[in-house]
Amino acid sequence: MRLIQNYDDLPMNWVGDWAGRRAALTPDRTALYDSFTQKSYTFQEMNDRASRVGTYLTDVLNLRKGDVITLICRNRIESIDIYLACGKLGIILAPLSQRLKNLELDDLIARLQPSALIYENQFADLVSNLSVPTSVQSVINIDGDQNSFENVILKTDPRQINIPLAMNDTCLYVHTGGTTAVPKICIVSYRQMVWNSFDILATGLAGSCNNVLITFPFFHIGGWNTFTPLFHAGITSILLREFNAGLILQLIHEGRVENFGAVEAMLQFLIAHPKFGETDFSRLKAITTAAAPCSKAIMQTFLDKGIPISQTYGMTEAGPSNFAYIARSDSLEELLMNSASIGTSMFHCDAKIIDRDLGHEVKPGEMGVLCLRSPHNFDGYLHDPMRTENILNQEGWIYTGDLAVQNQDGLIFIKGRADNMFISGGENISPEEIEQVLMKHPAVAGAICAGIPDPKWGQAPVALVIFHAGQSVTEEELKVFCRHSLADYKVPRQIRPVNELPLTSAGKLNRNAVIALFS
Repeated sequence: MRLIQNYDDLPMNWVGDWAGRRAALTPDRTALYDSFTQKSYTFQEMNDRASRVGTYLTDVLNLRKGDVITLICRNRIESIDIYLACGKLGIILAPLSQRLKNLELDDLIARLQPSALIYENQFADLVSNLSVPTSVQSVINIDGDQNSFENVILKTDPRQINIPLAMNDTCLYVHTGGTTAVPKICIVSYRQMVWNSFDILATGLAGSCNNVLITFPFFHIGGWNTFTPLFHAGITSILLREFNAGLILQLIHEGRVENFGAVEAMLQFLIAHPKFGETDFSRLKAITTAAAPCSKAIMQTFLDKGIPISQTYGMTEAGPSNFAYIARSDSLEELLMNSASIGTSMFHCDAKIIDRDLGHEVKPGEMGVLCLRSPHNFDGYLHDPMRTENILNQEGWIYTGDLAVQNQDGLIFIKGRADNMFISGGENISPEEIEQVLMKHPAVAGAICAGIPDPKWGQAPVALVIFHAGQSVTEEELKVFCRHSLADYKVPRQIRPVNELPLTSAGKLNRNAVIALFS
């Protein structure tokens, strides 16, 4: 008898049918609390909704395995309904960011060639100006005048629609942004989603929590990367349509939230909100931060309330969850002491730091580029083999492009982006290092740095800063402050205050805009 060569290629009934499997195990347990409608849904109810949506997709819209649905929508329960229904049918969901401009969305949709476009009425004007390709046979406004999702789609009589899928089948197309070129479209398999859940749960990030708030948007992998492990583990998801500091504090005060993930800016908004001082945090067990290490000042505010903060790190192509700082003691001071570290790689993830030019692995204490390898690597960029080859090699290593250092205790520290580095007088400069120093000044709320052409040094650092409300400081004072921590050649030649930092459409710091401003 010939044995199965690769189980990841073997279609199985459970793959993608998250709703059906969880409903069979714990039908009456609460799956989701929708903070907008203030309604709770059991896992059985979520499976019923997914079955109705799936029946509509296949029987009315004639969608089949491998077809693509593009979705422009906030974090609504309807987004989850579509995600779970697509999992039953092998339909590929491609969520798109409503923050993108029309030209960017047109480019993405043209490459995705979707069969259906589903959107929220709030973005009707945005959708009306899109160049919709001929591949789109159905355009659905889920909550317009007809309220078609509630009155039509969810009224569909459900039937058994689940089909066997393989772990290597495609689950999602997720776009990622950058400061140059067009957005990349990551091919995300069911294997990637399943193994990422394994890693989050095995690493212990969900802990013993029963209720977890989803803060990251569903047009990024972070949203689905939060929801899917919670659904797998039978944990209740608390749903926000969009970030709302006051509502989050209210949910925490009511004891509905035991854990949530955030970027530092979200935590800053919570602290600045008038409700923060009167909020009861006693039932909040933990916070995880992502995107960049959280500052000590922000961490201290929550640590003073007895709430541990774990730093995490990852990227869509390699995880999206790859690293976490897991406390090695019960001391909250340990978290503060190692606040700049992303910890160690997760349970099922290999990591190494290589010399950016020679490719060999560097020693502890030496800076190089972080590379990752795990069963939750992505399957490449859609229709873009050249860019795929630049990031994923034959041995399965993802080249993150992030500069990192490992200390003697095995902890990893991110130092910046290799492609952001510039050379001034023959010296490599990481703009992130300068930004981190500027943000240590008590008056500075945010900073962005870049290198601009300089006739003497080739390139020279410049920076933009935003101040905390009611505070300011002179350019010379900031330069003096920088000299305490930076070599002279790293101190910005010019520092200008601005009301807001330039961002790309994907919400990342836009260094090209800084270069243009100073040039």
